[in-house]
Amino acid sequence: MSTQARKWLAKTPAPLARTIRTLTGRRARTTVGLLSIAALVASFFAFNAPQAQADVETLVQAESFSGQQGAVVETTTDTGGGQNVGYLANGDWMSYSNVDLGSPGTITSKVRVASASSAGGTLELRADSLTGTLLGSFAIQSTGGYQTWVTKTTSVMSMLTGRHTVFAALKSPQAGDFVNVNWFSLASVSGTMPTPTMTMPSSTPGTWISVDPVKQAADTAAFFARVPKPVPAGNVRVPEFNAGCTVSHHANDDPIVFPGQFGASHNHTFMGATTTNAASTLASLKAGGTTCNPVGDKSAYWVPTLYQNGQVVDPLGSVTVYYGSRLKDPSKTQPFPEGFRMIVGDAKNQVDTPDHQGNHFFCAGIGGEVGRTADGVMPICAPTAVLNRQITFADCWDGVHLDSPDHKAHVSGGDAQGGCSGAFPVPIPNVSFVIAYPLNTNTSGITLASGTTFSMHADFFNAWDVDAQAERVRNCIDQSAKCNSAGNF
Repeated sequence: MSTQARKWLAKTPAPLARTIRTLTGRRARTTVGLLSIAALVASFFAFNAPQAQADVETLVQAESFSGQQGAVVETTTDTGGGQNVGYLANGDWMSYSNVDLGSPGTITSKVRVASASSAGGTLELRADSLTGTLLGSFAIQSTGGYQTWVTKTTSVMSMLTGRHTVFAALKSPQAGDFVNVNWFSLASVSGTMPTPTMTMPSSTPGTWISVDPVKQAADTAAFFARVPKPVPAGNVRVPEFNAGCTVSHHANDDPIVFPGQFGASHNHTFMGATTTNAASTLASLKAGGTTCNPVGDKSAYWVPTLYQNGQVVDPLGSVTVYYGSRLKDPSKTQPFPEGFRMIVGDAKNQVDTPDHQGNHFFCAGIGGEVGRTADGVMPICAPTAVLNRQITFADCWDGVHLDSPDHKAHVSGGDAQGGCSGAFPVPIPNVSFVIAYPLNTNTSGITLASGTTFSMHADFFNAWDVDAQAERVRNCIDQSAKCNSAGNF
């Protein structure tokens, strides 16, 4: 730094001066230089209003870790040279002591990564532990090579302040190496703002998406004109069919809540459609593959990824997606229109609530539940049982909209008489996920990508083959007959 620059710096407010000294003392990066310093000065003075103050960006070199597992330091060809951390695989991590998070508010985080992995994965920045407060979550896809670098950015709300140990946690569906990391940065914008209920990105407000009323009326008439197959004697009279769908992939995407915003969501575990991502549409889902049985179901189903002590725990085998009815008279149930979508539960909910969509894990199998974890939150299962979760959607529709701004307002539960009426007159199949996890006697340390287990939620984006769904609804649900995945009695 020149003598003139040092004199100018001596007159600069202390917090800004400290940051500039820190940045100029590190090896050069594309984000550090005269333009960056000028931007920091502008940020410091421009956002001095009492309602919001922009804190400076803290830049952390990946190789400056204070603790690690699986990290290998190597020379980088990225802009500015120096070193990066490479050979990172699922379960690896680095920790960085004394990182300044600034003031409570919106934290914008960036990471500089390179990857040649087709499987990809996730990099999470968390405060104080591998399962601590989420500061940023980044979906990792191939960048074209392990020295082909890109910068990823995301934002979360956090009430943390001051200095913390920051953990960079790596997760991938593959066992091998999947990403190199060169640096990450954290910057907060603080001020008088409401306290968030959890640390996650704000969702993009949705819109009311309407069906074509003429087509919908014709489809409804054609559906009820179908002559159902006779139900054989001895069939179990339960209105139900199902699809068995295995895990397809994981990603920090949500095409319902964050359409078009890649990496904007917490991590999700996707079942069904194999192409689901932030840009998914009905056409893209139907053009892709599916992990479901039957193959006529190309719907996208997803839930927040479950972790035990920071490690991904995928569902055991197939997730059973039941289509049934809880209504007193299921005979008027009709199929979902193409492109229908909805969610259930609340990702922002971090405490127990009576809405029956919070923490309702249970033990299924011989012996069932034999105790509770030390905090009383999770059941402990017998060795012959497994941890389960059931998530149930609404079963009455307004008949007008494929989606709504909150992705819930176009559907509702049944009325007091056990039917669909008023603003929600159309009975639709009652969708329910039943998920078994390969856990039983040890259920401690369980969290979700969205936070605590009380934040469990689920999403459904309908992409069934029209005839395959209609046949099952007419034969099975409308006649109160139990059918299998093939749609047979």
